[in-house]
Amino acid sequence: MYCMFNKNIFEEDKPNQEIIVPPECNVVFVADLFAEDYAGGAELTTDALIESAPSDVKIFKIRASQITEKTIESGYQKYWIFGNFASLNPNLIPLIVKNVKYSVLEYDYKFCKYRSIEKHEHETGEKCDCADSLHGKIISAFMHGAKTVFWMSDQQLERYTKNYPFLEDVDQGSRQIVLSSVFSHQTFVHIDKLVTKHNENRNDTYIVLGSESWIKGKSESIKYCEDNNLKYEVVWNLPYDQTLEKLAQSAGLVYLPLGGDTCPRMVLEAQLLNIPTIVNANVQHASEYPFTGGEQRDVWEYLAGRAEHFWLNTIDDMDWYPRISGYTTTYNCISQDYPFIQSIMSMNGFCEEIVIMDGGSNDGTYEALQELASNNPKICVFQNKVDWSASRSALEDGRQKARARARCTEKYCWQMDVDEIVHEDHYQQIHAVVRQFPVFVDLISLPVIEYWGGYEKVRCDINPWKWRLSRNKKYITHGVPKHLQLFDDNNELYAAQGTDGCDLINRETEEPLKHASFYTQEMHDLRIQALQGDQHALKEFSKGFNVLIDQVPGVFHYSWFNLERKIKTYKNFWQNHWESLYNIKQEDTPENNMFFDKSWEDVTEDDIKVLAKRLKENMGGWIFHQKVDFTQTTPHITINKKPPGIMHEKSENTSNDLQLQS
Repeated sequence: MYCMFNKNIFEEDKPNQEIIVPPECNVVFVADLFAEDYAGGAELTTDALIESAPSDVKIFKIRASQITEKTIESGYQKYWIFGNFASLNPNLIPLIVKNVKYSVLEYDYKFCKYRSIEKHEHETGEKCDCADSLHGKIISAFMHGAKTVFWMSDQQLERYTKNYPFLEDVDQGSRQIVLSSVFSHQTFVHIDKLVTKHNENRNDTYIVLGSESWIKGKSESIKYCEDNNLKYEVVWNLPYDQTLEKLAQSAGLVYLPLGGDTCPRMVLEAQLLNIPTIVNANVQHASEYPFTGGEQRDVWEYLAGRAEHFWLNTIDDMDWYPRISGYTTTYNCISQDYPFIQSIMSMNGFCEEIVIMDGGSNDGTYEALQELASNNPKICVFQNKVDWSASRSALEDGRQKARARARCTEKYCWQMDVDEIVHEDHYQQIHAVVRQFPVFVDLISLPVIEYWGGYEKVRCDINPWKWRLSRNKKYITHGVPKHLQLFDDNNELYAAQGTDGCDLINRETEEPLKHASFYTQEMHDLRIQALQGDQHALKEFSKGFNVLIDQVPGVFHYSWFNLERKIKTYKNFWQNHWESLYNIKQEDTPENNMFFDKSWEDVTEDDIKVLAKRLKENMGGWIFHQKVDFTQTTPHITINKKPPGIMHEKSENTSNDLQLQS
């Protein structure tokens, strides 16, 4: 705007090497030019935003022309803010949209190749059709992929939404916030001094902006002054402070742009200086409150809060302080000896709220949950009584989870069963994962440490991961994936094997969700080789898994920690549950008992104790879809990480000795 050049902006940036985003930064600011290159309106706003950043925000600045694929790769975990980016290689935009979390500061009309609808018509004699061009579609994709688009005026946003209606749908794209131009604290101080200095001794000369840019309307402003016998001075190519000094002393500002000017900074400066402005309808913010209808103090207060408004919304987009809803389900946890109190309280360390859906417990579990909630405002307890004796009651497990999830109110959701514990070392790591949530998925799977018979053995015969952390979006729920849905003769739903009925699925399509995972193909291959007897692979998998759980948060699963308890639970609950879920009715015979060579009714307490001891000592896990075979011993691994602190007081045979406290 003021054309103060510190370098030749027409010189192409030719760095000796590709620019890498430094690891210590957390925000990357992108612009064609910064204030040190060119003191224009957009550059000064960008500079004011950078200057006003919170102290824990570490900013790295890079010109759009300098960005390469390697730059993006080095900074994909950072939060990016794009100002003007005309010099950005457009081939990089799909890569940015897919892999980077970012906001856009839209200063003009980038979908138009002239960056002005009116200039397009002036230059070509035709209406602007850029929105439908390849360039326009690329820009629309860029806007759609942003977390937030910050606009300079309501009129600017209205023009955009006329071409791109999706901008109005918050659930399907970016958030839209009218920001306006932003001023630094030093500028406000300087303007305040100028008002005091010149308020009573202004001259009779009007200021005209001397920009040669077609859209700024220099000639029209001069003509207006001459037609109306106004004394005027054309101001251009002066340092910013000198420009403000001249404006403060003047009789007013004449600014008549030829096309839509979204929020011209000089008009705002004139309003802050309390001098008259002569503008036309192309000054798009001029008809919007507080710039019209408000007093000078309203304009002052509004603009003074713009930087803070920007950062509050940006910090929210960054998930800098991530807000998570944890949710779980319960049913007779006391009688089944689940560590449900410990499980819930482990979520207390990183969740803003904890939603619990009880299925009609009659053993004191529900009362214990209510007591727990009375001492902890984060905990919300609900009850939906389920007839667990019904023929298809197994499906209620997933439905209960869906009911719990539907009551979650925070931005992210963490699902956990009541025999799972989060390690205290992982609380901050979970927040770190949220802040780096991949943009291309709504679900992340995380490691599971599955104990077998105690802390000495960790299973590797089952998948060491589980769908865990997700965005709280309405389309996500729990249930049976469509391709695994079956119906009996009464048209009642049941499931094919391959699901436990609790999968995270799309509510509309009933398809499983795409997810990101830390479980690599290399780790999977090592695990499979280990299960086939490869000792070297077992050693390498163990080493890799230990590194993984030190770096990545997960859960410690106590389902098979107490094998005696687990066998009893199978006898009393899980056998019927799987029959209900998979529409399998099996008689209680020795052949159908996967644990013993006798029917369940003939199994004694001593039988269970003996088998539990043998499984613990001789096996490293077993999937009881087939009868246990001690001639096919399964390998296991050992982990170095100490157990969760909340479970330190627990023994193998006790579960709920933790006091009910917040």
